[in-house]
Amino acid sequence: MKIYSFRIFYTKMKRTFALFLAAFVLASGCTQSGKYYTIDGYAQGGTYHIVADLPSASMLESLKGAVSDTLGAIDRSISGYNKGSLLSRFNNGDNPELDAIFVDIFNRSYEIWEESGGMFDPSSAPLFDLWGFGFTDGREPSDEEVGGALSLVGLDKFSLEEGADGSVRLNAPEGAKLNFNAIAQGYSCDAVAEVLRRYGSVNYLVEIGGEIVCKGLNAKGKEWRVWIDKPVDGNNQSGAMKQDIVEITDCGLVTSGNYRKFYVVDGEKYSHTINPRTGRPVQHTLLSATVLAPDSATADAYATWLMVVGVEEAERVVEGWGIEPKGAYLVYGEQEAMKVWHTSGIKVSE
Repeated sequence: MKIYSFRIFYTKMKRTFALFLAAFVLASGCTQSGKYYTIDGYAQGGTYHIVADLPSASMLESLKGAVSDTLGAIDRSISGYNKGSLLSRFNNGDNPELDAIFVDIFNRSYEIWEESGGMFDPSSAPLFDLWGFGFTDGREPSDEEVGGALSLVGLDKFSLEEGADGSVRLNAPEGAKLNFNAIAQGYSCDAVAEVLRRYGSVNYLVEIGGEIVCKGLNAKGKEWRVWIDKPVDGNNQSGAMKQDIVEITDCGLVTSGNYRKFYVVDGEKYSHTINPRTGRPVQHTLLSATVLAPDSATADAYATWLMVVGVEEAERVVEGWGIEPKGAYLVYGEQEAMKVWHTSGIKVSE
């Protein structure tokens, strides 16, 4: 397979739903230097929030436009909810010419798929759809249906090919699909952060749908403070129930959990985290996994990886990471008796 490296929005060093930003209580007018600004908007089916310093207030309107353009380009490329996106067209059987965004996120996904031994796998899209957690309505499937979907899973079944005219297209078995939900919002955070850097920002925090990337310090000259939600089933409002507050800088931070996207059939809970090997929702005691990494895309994908394997294996995986990513915070056990395990790199605020 030939892999092309188009690093426009993402560099190598650079699901979620579980973060509320304590840093957002800082008003743009109450700052250390008077140069911090906030930008709020809607994207990817949710909201985004940016706090950043800028060399000049005159840049603000232009920056807003650049952020909107960047998020729009990502939506038109890899959103499964945008029916006209390149991803939707591919999933519907078309063979569109791919843009640099699609190629970039596919390449990064392939790297993490290999690293995780297939535990992070965007090609699990047929399974997500089958169980009702993808881009189509689902239900409890039969063993035969699960087996059929599993036959299409595995990023090694996909390949990027360059045509004589320089266009890049994706080859895959008939019926195979992709779902980038477990990396797309983190990737979007990194893309917006790159826009901020181009505008001269050196201190910023970007949050899109709960995924975060930050750099430098907040307006009070301190590290950014991020609220991690308590992973209680049905806790659908960020900030309603606090698990902890952590202090972070120069990293991406993403939490993945099974307490917001699930359904119950005959007393059994089916979560949105699907094991790509079994084809079924995971059944373990890991309630949420928060990952700090050099960038938000990596944190996003790694958090999903940990949620797939469960708490015991997750601890072993994290300990094998070494110095990068920067750490992990796991909440596990029963809903009524939650326990926490985290690496020493996680700064829990008093």
